Amino acid sequence: MTWSTADIPDLTGRRALVTGATSGIGYETALELLRHGADVIVAARNPEKAARAAERLTQQGGRAPTVLELDLADLASVQRAADEVLAKYDRLELLINNAGVMAPPYRQTVDGFELQLGTNHLGHFALTGRLMPVLLKGSRVVTVSSFMHKGARGISEADLRRPADSYRKWDAYCRSKLANLLFMLELDRRARAAGAELLSVGAHPGYASTHLQAAGPELAGRALQAQLWGLATRLVAQSAAAGAWPSLYAATYADLRPGSFVGPAFFEYRGTPKVVLPTRTAQDPELAQRLWAWSVDATGVDPALTVPR
Repeated sequence: MTWSTADIPDLTGRRALVTGATSGIGYETALELLRHGADVIVAARNPEKAARAAERLTQQGGRAPTVLELDLADLASVQRAADEVLAKYDRLELLINNAGVMAPPYRQTVDGFELQLGTNHLGHFALTGRLMPVLLKGSRVVTVSSFMHKGARGISEADLRRPADSYRKWDAYCRSKLANLLFMLELDRRARAAGAELLSVGAHPGYASTHLQAAGPELAGRALQAQLWGLATRLVAQSAAAGAWPSLYAATYADLRPGSFVGPAFFEYRGTPKVVLPTRTAQDPELAQRLWAWSVDATGVDPALTVPR
């Protein structure tokens, strides 16, 4: 299959919210959505950085996005952001759960969760759940995972609050990406069971050149390691724009089946997007149901997939 951004249909009149859209894959995703006519909400933690990104997006995309302050590592911020969206809009055709952190030194979220699971999964779980009133009107939810989910053999409730003395940054990252897929597939199962007009799909970028690889060493104060990561990434990875293709395909391809997972075609490393397979663990419905229940308890958000009448 050949596909490029030229195949994205006209999105005029459709509203999209992209988390983590100030740089990297999120920025490129937001840019292409703008170029194809969508009304885009750029959700980001840092208001100043978001404003600068919005200015660049306006210049490159020909249309101005809306900026939404959102810190996925703070459940109160997630609630404020969702409340703002619900107060302003009665529909949201696209939600792209893109933002994430990768392999930082041990940190906790504002609410005491291990940072990677707390941000990459719980923050997006809570955001999606709180936005459900506008998502149950014919929307598509794209959850961005990683081929690194293959490194996770499982996940437990204890992982949500894993202490520093048993923290392994890459193990935690793999678990967070597994959690993204478990959530995406469980949301799909629940939406179909409820007869909801909501399409839940997933994507992963392969190996793309973004700041994400260097961010962990920077947080640890390892400037040289961060520089080496950045250099290696620029040498061997595909561009952030190409890394955004699976997300854009998942967000806009008309005939995509519910629960599909989209990644790059060339060994899931780079290239044009295609539907790929998650691991057996990611497809385990019992594990997904347990993670859903743990996430409800952790966030206080119980996504209601009741179809509006």
